[in-house]
Amino acid sequence: MKISTFLLSTLLSSAALAQTPCQTGRYADDVYSNVTLSSNIVYGSNTSFSGSTTSLTLDFYEPAADTSVARPLIIWVHGGSFLGGTKTDADVQSLSNRFAKKGYACASINYRTGFFPIDSANAIKAVLRATQDLKASIRFFYKDRATANMYKIDTNRIFIGGSSAGAITALHVAYLDKDCEIEDYVNATNLAALGGMEGASGNPGYSTKVVGVINLCGALGRYSWLEAGDVPLASVHGTADGTVKYNRGVVNPGVALMYLDGSRLLLERSCALNHPHKLYTFPGADHVPYAGSTATEIAYMDTTANFVRDFLVHQLGCTNADLQPANPPAENAFLYPINYCDGSPVNETCVLGLTESEQQEMSIYPNPASSDLTIVCESAGTKNLSIVDLSGRVVMEKTMNSGTMTISVEGFKNGTYFIRLVDIDSQNAITKQLVIQ
Repeated sequence: MKISTFLLSTLLSSAALAQTPCQTGRYADDVYSNVTLSSNIVYGSNTSFSGSTTSLTLDFYEPAADTSVARPLIIWVHGGSFLGGTKTDADVQSLSNRFAKKGYACASINYRTGFFPIDSANAIKAVLRATQDLKASIRFFYKDRATANMYKIDTNRIFIGGSSAGAITALHVAYLDKDCEIEDYVNATNLAALGGMEGASGNPGYSTKVVGVINLCGALGRYSWLEAGDVPLASVHGTADGTVKYNRGVVNPGVALMYLDGSRLLLERSCALNHPHKLYTFPGADHVPYAGSTATEIAYMDTTANFVRDFLVHQLGCTNADLQPANPPAENAFLYPINYCDGSPVNETCVLGLTESEQQEMSIYPNPASSDLTIVCESAGTKNLSIVDLSGRVVMEKTMNSGTMTISVEGFKNGTYFIRLVDIDSQNAITKQLVIQ
């Protein structure tokens, strides 16, 4: 029986159309040779730390001659300690080009940078401004999909990620979602003055929902902000990162800025919640080891891109084999004993900005403070009280014999500190964050 040329052509075309992008190699392989770049697209504006109006722009990368009308999008956020950096930094350019060749659309955004004085209180405000701008860029693509649809984005498949400060920004957009979580850092009055959690950087009324986060050498204010049901996470981090700590510590790009929980702590939290999270550890590597043009740095970037590729294809429902499976971290890399999900992490929840244990054990007021500070501890027994700044320096030590103590903090510099109580008998410790302004 003969089949007409027209019918054969129709059948072949139908078969090709029936193939999913995964079956054609899209998302997993470099199915495009060239990338089209559209630069300096305005997605919003807002006021900088110095009070000037700042136009917010992005660069858009897409596969050349792509005919897809609903593409997954990755929004990349550059690093720079919230003081500098741009959307054209080499690492975000490389990632954008690499993933555009695999069939993704990518956007690399500029966001408001800079703060002064350079201290922890103003650094926290800088993080908030960055999250507001990233949210505006997400809303930009939702708005475009609902109106002109110039960029052909599938808004059900938007991922956010970045490097260093960019990763910190993406993590906070995804997992900092309650006002109570930020009250220890920015009080309600200052939060409102800054534009609230969502900000006013553009495209109001549209969604900021994303489906996954790519964390490259970043950290989160508290790992308890990551909760069951939150979007999946992929992390890459070096164990010897001296800028954004792999475990938990002070972010220090030359000056101590803020105290954050790094990728290893986020993995511990994910384990406690059965939250989908993959971590690739670079044993002995410092901060952003993939940023640069040496053979070693390029090798780090190849590993990073392959690991992110594996995460993304699985989130998109593809069944491609992993190019770079998660590795077991070095045996002595942790501050606390854990190997993958074999530890016993603490499961914290937000109660008016405090963890449940802190709510029961210790309270401090006023917070923020400027002169006298009162500490109340419900448990009996003698305790050592210490106040530590973000560089890890102990700025005050006292012995607390009763349930209440009032101290003066008038001589302290403005910024974020930590109050730590250690029970002399049991050695149980309680830590509470304090803002002085």
